[in-house]
Amino acid sequence: MSDQIKFIVDSLNKEPFRKNYNLITFDSLEPMQLLQVLNDVLAEIDPKQLVDIREEMPEQTAKRMLNLLGILKYKPSGNATDMSTFRQGLVIGSKPVIYPVLHWLLQRPNELKKRAYLARFLIKLEVPTEFLQDETVADTNKQYEELMETFKTLHKEYEQLKTSGFSTAEIRKDISAMEEEKDQLIKRVEHLKKRVETVQNHQWMLKIARQLRVEKEREEYLAQQKQEQKNQLMKRLEEEIKFNLYMVTEKFPKEIENKKKELHFLQKVVSEPAMGHSDLLELESKINEINTEVNQLIEKKVMRNEPIEGKLSLYRQQRQNLTLSPRLKCCGVIMAHYSPKLDSSDPPTSAS
Repeated sequence: MSDQIKFIVDSLNKEPFRKNYNLITFDSLEPMQLLQVLNDVLAEIDPKQLVDIREEMPEQTAKRMLNLLGILKYKPSGNATDMSTFRQGLVIGSKPVIYPVLHWLLQRPNELKKRAYLARFLIKLEVPTEFLQDETVADTNKQYEELMETFKTLHKEYEQLKTSGFSTAEIRKDISAMEEEKDQLIKRVEHLKKRVETVQNHQWMLKIARQLRVEKEREEYLAQQKQEQKNQLMKRLEEEIKFNLYMVTEKFPKEIENKKKELHFLQKVVSEPAMGHSDLLELESKINEINTEVNQLIEKKVMRNEPIEGKLSLYRQQRQNLTLSPRLKCCGVIMAHYSPKLDSSDPPTSAS
């Protein structure tokens, strides 16, 4: 126990605590003071624990400390009965309970700081199952879990970078070397200035040198602009070639095929016998006569209440034969083919 107390006192007298204890003064602390020392050590590990324990109830203090010690994975020795004693010892500030905790904490402060930090992001909040039935709560919980996994990945990469060989000392060394190199360059520039000042017309020569530098920069800029314009021109030519290739291999062959079909149709129409105006008048007269007979027959049948479909079919067939005669049909197809109401892309109908 004496070695344990000595280690605790030595650790508390160092940074960041600077308590200035000795074995006697530390062992003479009142229970409330000892609890405050424990709380100060816990606050160094987790800043959220930085409170004055005189401002909270003893049960609340014990509960807060137990929660953090559980996160830090501190395991008191003993069985379940001893655990009850441990909790009670935290409430009353018992030395046999607090001394081992202080000794354990002060042995590994950096490790415990990291553990407490990670616990803020990696201890999962358990949402009751009945709440997860709500769609909004379920989506939020899913996003929370995804963010937790992202944090694990990023922290792992951060730890790898810390151990990748780049140290603060090396960076400072590089900065110091670059500063020395900068000083050497400044000295060289000053030395060259002094040498130049001894040369006749050095101001005019410096002016010419500056102009030369400006012209070189302008030349580089123009070369870059020229290359960009060349790239744009090549890109435009490639697009034109693709378009022309499409016209030659796809569009024009289809149009030629359609024109061939149209020409074939017109040739068939031209090969039909010509129909004069008198022929059309004669056919129209016959159609009108049959229509008149059909209408008269319908009127008679209606007056007699007799079915009219039987004999009407004969007249209808005669009218259809007249309408669909080859010569008349040919004229109708030509008119339909060149009618502006039809789409020119429709396939032509047979004239036969």
